[in-house]
Amino acid sequence: MGTDTYDYIIVGAGSAGCVLANRLSADPRCRVLLLEAGPRDRNPFIHMPAGLARLVNNRRINWNLDTDAEPALAGRRLWWPRGKVLGGSSAINAMCYVRGVPADYDRWAADGAEGWGWAQVLPWFLHSEANSRGGSALHGDAGPLSVTDLRHHNPLSDAFLDAAAQAGHARNDDFNGAGQLGVGLYQVTQRDGARCSSATAYLHPAGDRRNLTVLTGAHATALGFDGDTATGVYFRHGRRQRHAAASAEVILSAGAVHSPQLLMLSGVGAATALRAQGIEVRADLPGVGANLQDHLDICTLVHTHPGVSYDRSNQARIAFDYFLRGRRGAGTSNIAEAGGFARSPLADDARADVQFHFVPAMLDNHGRHRLPGDGYTLHACALHPRSRGRISLRDANPASPPRIQANYLSDAEGADLAMMKACVRMSAEILRQPAFDRWRGAPIFPPRQDLDEAALEAFIRAKAETIYHPVGTCAMGTHADAVVDPQLRVRGVRRLRVVDASVMPRLVSGNTNAPTIMLAERAAQWIIEAARAS
Repeated sequence: MGTDTYDYIIVGAGSAGCVLANRLSADPRCRVLLLEAGPRDRNPFIHMPAGLARLVNNRRINWNLDTDAEPALAGRRLWWPRGKVLGGSSAINAMCYVRGVPADYDRWAADGAEGWGWAQVLPWFLHSEANSRGGSALHGDAGPLSVTDLRHHNPLSDAFLDAAAQAGHARNDDFNGAGQLGVGLYQVTQRDGARCSSATAYLHPAGDRRNLTVLTGAHATALGFDGDTATGVYFRHGRRQRHAAASAEVILSAGAVHSPQLLMLSGVGAATALRAQGIEVRADLPGVGANLQDHLDICTLVHTHPGVSYDRSNQARIAFDYFLRGRRGAGTSNIAEAGGFARSPLADDARADVQFHFVPAMLDNHGRHRLPGDGYTLHACALHPRSRGRISLRDANPASPPRIQANYLSDAEGADLAMMKACVRMSAEILRQPAFDRWRGAPIFPPRQDLDEAALEAFIRAKAETIYHPVGTCAMGTHADAVVDPQLRVRGVRRLRVVDASVMPRLVSGNTNAPTIMLAERAAQWIIEAARAS
């Protein structure tokens, strides 16, 4: 087995990995290897925003993970889609550009992630962003990541905004502006009507650099070590087992599921659990895989009359408008067009604790279960869950998916279940407003609005799903359970960092793609500075 040597090896070409590949290879003296288990992002439905609906069952570009049976959710195994393609989950997500709020990051800093307060992270959000509305104190206009207003949205999305206003929610045209509360149309990571994934924004512009090697179909199986120093990566490429050496650093950007899995396969994790799998312990870090957090979501579905929702749209017309009329029409929709942020009666600080995503179509089981007729869907998720889960090894085989124990609704106080009930009630309050009178048909889920407490709880346990925001499994900080330090270096190991959503100590108030890109921008600068100092 031959060995090629690089300065940096990055595992995972997702939201963070593409950023790092671009920034580190900008120095032509640095040789960078980027490993991605999935294929190149050539599928046209990746780039056509509304094409995300056609990607749901595409196993070639999706890890298609499942949790273990969730005790508080009727023993269901929840489906966790994660991107397995250049761009990672940013190539299959709904493109909503949301950062969270300043208090999220100030809380990170207060919890031990020193230097990650809002004042420190805002410049890196601006550094990454190219907002079509122009630059300001809160927005960048020259970064690689294109952020823009939707070119097209459905009349039902307007009805949602009007109904939310009737229910007392303010209008807000910028969830990343002076305040987050309120409802509006999401700004999206698109460029000229096409998806702007992290691969589009960062990786493809660097594709001609001779010092950057991108290997797709390359599944990392273990890290190489010399004592306590990471020296490279073993990976499966086609039918071959290969090894690459890193003279400077190895960087894991495989996400909140696969970064902790690769650490544990390589002997970095809870020593007792590793020995039980027959794995040699390199560093005893019990926090690896722990602290798993995710936004649990509950959908309210209502029938509408034919011809307005996206359920039975004219696909030929959509394709014609998109491909032959300069990326116009419904093909440019991110589907989750409108939404917003609200404080429930249970909110215990000034932040929003509920996020809405409105979809002018019926979405049951992530769109995998097609319902008859036409309708619309209002997602509501609780933003600050107290429950914590864990990623762990099923066995020592790198080809085996890890165990995902999300432990939804498991907090001892029952606060998370109470929040999900509030989500259902707030959704119902919006959908019953007069703005929906002309569109409203029979209820689908829940089947009626007069549910008592027991029926409401049963509905949540039977229908709640992830909204795809897992974080926290390699949490940064200075406390004993931290996996990485505030500069994202793995504790107890040299020349190894983790840079992805797994390092977030807590969930932010919203979608996690933009914060992950920000993390990578900041980490790239630290890595460059460390190289200059050595």
